[in-house]
Amino acid sequence: REERISRLEDRRANLQAKIQEGRAAKQQLPRFREEVRKLELELDQLLRILPARRNTPELLRRVRSLAEQGDFSLQRFTPGGFVERDFYSEWPISINLRGSYHNLALFFDEIGRFSRIINIEGLRINASRQGSSRHTIGATFRAKTFVYQEPEVEEAGEAPAGGGG
Repeated sequence: REERISRLEDRRANLQAKIQEGRAAKQQLPRFREEVRKLELELDQLLRILPARRNTPELLRRVRSLAEQGDFSLQRFTPGGFVERDFYSEWPISINLRGSYHNLALFFDEIGRFSRIINIEGLRINASRQGSSRHTIGATFRAKTFVYQEPEVEEAGEAPAGGGG
């Protein structure tokens, strides 16, 4: 009988400790919710820089708009294939346009202001013998942007690889 009472008292002490842990966690709940809210805002900002989808029409519209504002003749805008990396994909877009050297610098400045990361690679500039006198150069380059790859979520109930114990 004393042994049973001792076990019950131990069990009661364990349950009291768990209740205290639960109360302490409950007091921390508002702080945790605020932290989750801040992390969600940060994730939203990061996804603007490294979006989770291509947005080809939006990107084409913005580049075309920049070309028109900069008095360019957009000759080619050709999205290439994806190059898979660890947690992102590289997405090269071949662009060819004609305009003035000054406007090309302004064009690149505007590209640099996009919230999305876009690198300019393989820039070739040559004198343009076609078009109007305002379009004195031709520029060919790759605008490389990046797409975040969403991690694949395991189906509920699937055991992780390697088994468990």
